[in-house]
Amino acid sequence: MRFLDGHRPAHDLTYDDVYLLPNRSDVESRFDVDLSTADGTGATFPIVVANMTAVAGRRMAETVARRGGLVVLPQDVDPAAVAEITSWVKSRHAVWDTPLVLTGGDAVADALNLVGKRAHGAVVVVDADGRPVGVVDEAACAGVDRFSRLSDVVTPALVTDLDTAPREVFERLHEHGGKLALGVDADGRLAGVLTDVAALRAEIYTPALDHLGRLRVAAAIGVNGDVAAKAEAVLDAGVDVLVVDTAHGHQEKMISALKAVRSISPSVPVVAGNVVTAEGTRDLIAAGADVVKVGVGPGAMCTTRMMTGVGRPQFSAVADCAAAARELGKHVWADGGVRHPRDVALALAAGASAAMVGSWFAGTHESPGDLRYDENGRPYKESFGMASKRAVGARTRTDNAFDRARKALFEEGISSSRMALDPQRPGVEDLLDSIGSGVRSACTYAGARTLEEFHERAVLGVQSAAGFAEGRPLPAGW
Repeated sequence: MRFLDGHRPAHDLTYDDVYLLPNRSDVESRFDVDLSTADGTGATFPIVVANMTAVAGRRMAETVARRGGLVVLPQDVDPAAVAEITSWVKSRHAVWDTPLVLTGGDAVADALNLVGKRAHGAVVVVDADGRPVGVVDEAACAGVDRFSRLSDVVTPALVTDLDTAPREVFERLHEHGGKLALGVDADGRLAGVLTDVAALRAEIYTPALDHLGRLRVAAAIGVNGDVAAKAEAVLDAGVDVLVVDTAHGHQEKMISALKAVRSISPSVPVVAGNVVTAEGTRDLIAAGADVVKVGVGPGAMCTTRMMTGVGRPQFSAVADCAAAARELGKHVWADGGVRHPRDVALALAAGASAAMVGSWFAGTHESPGDLRYDENGRPYKESFGMASKRAVGARTRTDNAFDRARKALFEEGISSSRMALDPQRPGVEDLLDSIGSGVRSACTYAGARTLEEFHERAVLGVQSAAGFAEGRPLPAGW
């Protein structure tokens, strides 16, 4: 990465402050670009879903890993639950999605309560032996008494075995005018679902798989208590990446925590953070981190900068920390501040191996919260910061009343925010498509076929606020 005039400005920069210049390129297609990361985590797509309770759950982990990214389970999750979620994710199919299942004797109301939990918006009706009968979506339930049986409204769907190639599924769906295929095992029992769009994605994305061909998942632990014991419990659960996480990563407690983690000789990559300086990056790497998380205060739910004045503009933080990590043969994740696909591209150009995203993904079908509707009938989900009163209250529920009350006085973060589902991109896969399209295109402009080449070839300029505004589309016209 280099700046257009050869000199980086004296002041720090946000993502909005910089832009990429096109280079002479022989990369003819976006599909010639390999988005695999080089940080040892096994991700084939440079997105990590942040360890936020309102964002990272089993459904998100399954879906994102199937498209090559990683989800970090929050540190507040009990180790037994981490083990259960990890086992569940690793039992999922690498191509076919997990279906929502009901029987013909269930009520229409039961289907309506479930369809909002999947981006494809359908439940599968099965018989007593688990064989598919058909599908029910919201349209099939329109104008129907809520206590009617699903057997009265179920419609047929394409049924095929799990070994059918995604391209063939796509072609057969289009031939018959369907949108959802049902995959069955050797005994004819329902085992998965695949939409026409998911079949396309299966030919574009490479799942993030472990050495046994199972979907990958990460998990976080904190720096308090018996860190070695917590790390062992999470590693025993079978996670593929261990994240040691605290808001202020450049502190002695983090250094001690990393040393404790290294004392048990983990066989998976260890990520630690957060920091915003080269010195902090070097110290965490020296203590045992393979990847350092970079970012203090840029998150949508974070009030740290307004509360404390502490933090740093994210682009400069990522660039400095990535340079320090690369000198030592290690890597960084750019954590926070991502509002647009361009921000991911800029983070990667600055040297990050992946971008960590939180609140942007909260407003999707796959986030853990229940789908709700505002006064105008628009769907949304709730999000909240992990240092907010709401999160602190959940984290300290086992403390005594006095300690809980004392800690509640010092929250930093938003406790409740409505994250609307974009009607054009209601699922996390829709957002990954958008991000992937932007990053792949950025690489073709730079003349890069890999993310490492992209970092090497990226040429950046600095712009004013007017320059950033000029680049925004005007969908409503003048």
